[in-house]
Amino acid sequence: MLLNMQREPMIFAVAGVVFGFVLGYMVANAGSGSSAPREAAAGAPAGSPSTKGRSASAASPAKAPLDPSEVRVLTSLAEKEKDNASVRVELGNLFMDHDRCADAVRWYEEAIALSPQSPDIIVDKGACLVRLNRFDEALAAFDVALKIAPDHKKAVFNKGVALAQTGRAKDAIALWEDLLKRHPDDPQLQALRGHIERLRSEGRS
Repeated sequence: MLLNMQREPMIFAVAGVVFGFVLGYMVANAGSGSSAPREAAAGAPAGSPSTKGRSASAASPAKAPLDPSEVRVLTSLAEKEKDNASVRVELGNLFMDHDRCADAVRWYEEAIALSPQSPDIIVDKGACLVRLNRFDEALAAFDVALKIAPDHKKAVFNKGVALAQTGRAKDAIALWEDLLKRHPDDPQLQALRGHIERLRSEGRS
């Protein structure tokens, strides 16, 4: 995984651990400056990394096993460049993509320490925490991201996922309906309407 921060928009496959559906959520380049995570996978240049924020229940597509040499190269770079948030985000992305979420959280936290005002990295950390069933920490992370960027779509979306997974479907629905109200013409959010109705039909609201 190269540290190329100007990559194409990300596509998030949100798995049905919550609803039994798969939602393809494509996020246009949300970063400003010279960083944009992995596909935006989340890597960004040192100092002001920018990631698009990943889905809490994203199901990673089949891919090659984690390459130890790639980990060594990035880890060595992180050790040499103590102020390089970008490489730490890239390591977080790498581990998250291979379902090594505990390792990913560690690297995202180091990146956040260097770039505490980057909501995208905080969202990525929160998404990993959801996968680890650390829901309270995940919700806290999404709230921090939303304080920095109140209209951060991925933070709102992922917070809804975390709420639904903790039995708070009514709160998740309210959150998503507000998101749709604020972005009624966003074609990438329209699939949420069907999933909201599914939650309701299952009596979870």
